[in-house]
Amino acid sequence: MATAPVIAFDEVSLAFDDKVILDRVSFALAPGDMKIILGASGAGKSTILRLILGLLKPDGGQIFVDGHRIDSMAEADLMQIRVNLGMVFQEGALFDSLTVRENVGYRLFEETSMPIADVDRRVDEVLGYVGLGEYRDRMPSELSGGQRRRVAIARALTSKPRILLYDEPTTGLDPITALTIDAEIIKLRDLEHVSSIIVTHQLRDAFYIATHQAVGQAGALQFVSARPDRAAQVVFLMLKDGKIAFEGSAEALRQSTDEYLRTFLS
Repeated sequence: MATAPVIAFDEVSLAFDDKVILDRVSFALAPGDMKIILGASGAGKSTILRLILGLLKPDGGQIFVDGHRIDSMAEADLMQIRVNLGMVFQEGALFDSLTVRENVGYRLFEETSMPIADVDRRVDEVLGYVGLGEYRDRMPSELSGGQRRRVAIARALTSKPRILLYDEPTTGLDPITALTIDAEIIKLRDLEHVSSIIVTHQLRDAFYIATHQAVGQAGALQFVSARPDRAAQVVFLMLKDGKIAFEGSAEALRQSTDEYLRTFLS
């Protein structure tokens, strides 16, 4: 029996004045799967994330999140949908005046009636998950770029979302640090079975995430070449001129003879 997608775009179009951003784009994300969205600057990659969050409304088509049509949904109803969405912004987007603890727990502190002691327990849990438990009382200015990005991932996890959206999660990081972020993304997909969409232009990281899987348990975790069934759960989308120019696996993308794709990948 087919499983209903957690996110679906059906013929979605959007233009800003005379510039077409998306032109009848359709795709679906199954539970536990991952989409990696590639494309040139201005191709509409981050726009897709804003549409999923309900921050933008399409000019045409339909958008579904967790089975609910959101493109015509009122803001009050969208708030309920966003409970199951976690967002990792480009550059981390932390509040510089708040501690790591306050940043990570911000959504629970501000948007729920959860007791502070329970929020603190959840904050400690997610900080431990990303390996930053001892940094809870630090200020963002005291952290490295990679640590800030891991705090951003921890913050996205606090409400236990079923869907995570990543906007350029490794941009600006050196290759070694970027690998630590790639590892966190893989862990969440493979161990927590979080559905995810990654917008990126970092091809090295995109292919690493798509072709590796996490095995083992905390403290003895390894990242190995993905089994065929695991690799099949990661699908690349390439945007060009407002349309999907390619949709398929990492291997299919690598083997494509399309001139535009070859130029993009070179």
